[in-house]
Amino acid sequence: MNAIENPAFRAFVAEIKTELVLAQVLIRRSGESFELRHVEDRNCAPENLRLIAEKEIRPLTQFTANGAFRPLKSAPNLQTGWCIKILDETSLEFALNQIYPGAIADWFAVKFSSAAPTNYRHFTNRQTGMYRITTMLTDEQAAPMIRACCHKKFCLKQRLWSIKGLPPDSPEEKSRIPCLEPCAILLEFGRKVMRLEQQNFIATEENESTKSGGETTGDIREADFDNPRNPRRSQLTIEREKWNEENKAASKDRNEQNG
Repeated sequence: MNAIENPAFRAFVAEIKTELVLAQVLIRRSGESFELRHVEDRNCAPENLRLIAEKEIRPLTQFTANGAFRPLKSAPNLQTGWCIKILDETSLEFALNQIYPGAIADWFAVKFSSAAPTNYRHFTNRQTGMYRITTMLTDEQAAPMIRACCHKKFCLKQRLWSIKGLPPDSPEEKSRIPCLEPCAILLEFGRKVMRLEQQNFIATEENESTKSGGETTGDIREADFDNPRNPRRSQLTIEREKWNEENKAASKDRNEQNG
């Protein structure tokens, strides 16, 4: 048996009894060996799945089934139809790190240590250059932006960092992979949103939404936020409306209590 030197991975393996789901990956255990497959392929017969070798794992995670590049490995668009046979725990660690880089270390840091999420303000205040503009978003502007960018349609990490007035993600909505600070895609999206705010965001988005019928196309790159039909921009319009309605309801409740 190969010794496990990584304490984080040792703790993670201890969590696997018969099977365990990590975002979109189903891990099944049989003695000292394991099998990985997409969770949507849970009930597929092995002969109906493509057997993946270790050297094929990373290429599998690089692109969607339609051939689009996956800049965010925690996005819920991992290809289906494959199976990986794992002979030992060392190979399991390698495979999971290929599919979800850093996920196990972050999980361990949250579960067994005092890892603290970084608040949006603390994180953006450290930014320089083109991302410095993200500090200009008010809490009321940043909260819908965060909810849109980190929506479960786009990322399966459980967002633990936040901003005033916006609670972290609930564990039931996402996965056991934690998110401890804003990612590069969030910063890029925040930068675009601030530019839209400066250019009369509401009129721009509503006009574009009307032109496109509120639909998005599959040929739009995930991080192409200049494209008004980008899915996150469409989601942002929804989140802004929800945020305004929630604040109106909260304000009404406070007035009634004070009255």
